[in-house]
Amino acid sequence: MKQVLITGAGGYIGSNAVEYFMKQGCRVTGMVRERVAERFRASGAEAVRAELTDFTSLDRLFEAKRYDCVIHAAARASDVGRDALFRAANFDAVKHLASLSMKHGVGRFVYLSTSDVYGLRDFHGETEDELAFDRSPRNPYPKYKIQSEIWLAGNLPPERFSCVRPCVVRGNGDTTITPRAVAYLKSSPWVFHFGKWRGLNRWPLAHVENVCRTLFAAMTLPEAGGQGVTVLDSEFTTVSRFYRELAAEYLPGKPIREVCLPVWPVLPAAWLSSGLSTLSGRYAPFFDPTLYALETITHNLDFSNNRMLEWFKKTGQSEFARKEMEDA
Repeated sequence: MKQVLITGAGGYIGSNAVEYFMKQGCRVTGMVRERVAERFRASGAEAVRAELTDFTSLDRLFEAKRYDCVIHAAARASDVGRDALFRAANFDAVKHLASLSMKHGVGRFVYLSTSDVYGLRDFHGETEDELAFDRSPRNPYPKYKIQSEIWLAGNLPPERFSCVRPCVVRGNGDTTITPRAVAYLKSSPWVFHFGKWRGLNRWPLAHVENVCRTLFAAMTLPEAGGQGVTVLDSEFTTVSRFYRELAAEYLPGKPIREVCLPVWPVLPAAWLSSGLSTLSGRYAPFFDPTLYALETITHNLDFSNNRMLEWFKKTGQSEFARKEMEDA
């Protein structure tokens, strides 16, 4: 029975991972902060309190217990904020925690990264071997995810780490993209699409269950060592379809009127939201879209998920697909 430490266990992805890994027979210790998701409380996993930027508290995680694997899901995840805050939580803490893991004999350090490391531009089904890191990220979130992956590759033996890169995560108590999109639909009589794609570009959804299955594969497969894997649902969903499905589920009866505009009219508002939110030290933006969100929704983020599916097959898992969502 594997002993697993999952950081960020009180959050959205982390609490789902705790539940999934326990179902696979692992003994799970969850690192949490002040707020703890109900999913984690119900899991029965052991909780330890620590803060990513408090290295003394991270050191204490390894004092009384040995772990076979560390799933590092904790991070500062936002499209606004000061660079120094992202560096502390998403780079300095990764280095410290990974170094601790190696020092204390952890067999595999699994890092929860993001598909944003590839950049925000038009993609057309490229595999991980064909993709490269964005050379000039303009947002600190992907910037320090990239730097962390590069540091892990340069400082850890390849067999002892793996990087999981989910796209837009949704499902099972989503506290991120779904409530933000629903709030937008409630406040606006129109759905605005910007740029050449007119809402028909891929919105790259990754159900949180598929993220958990990929994290498990990254922990258990020998060939996952030193590799990065994109997590993306097979079903192709456009930006337009995403909003229409959310409206049907959360706002039944609300008419959806879609308007297509060039990008330039909304750029000043996006600059203002990003700038004011960052200067104010906010975690969430004052209003949408931010510059980062605008870049996301105006590009075709269409990647290959073949490696993910191969890993599922090798671990005896299958993709969590739409039918299962509807039956749940």
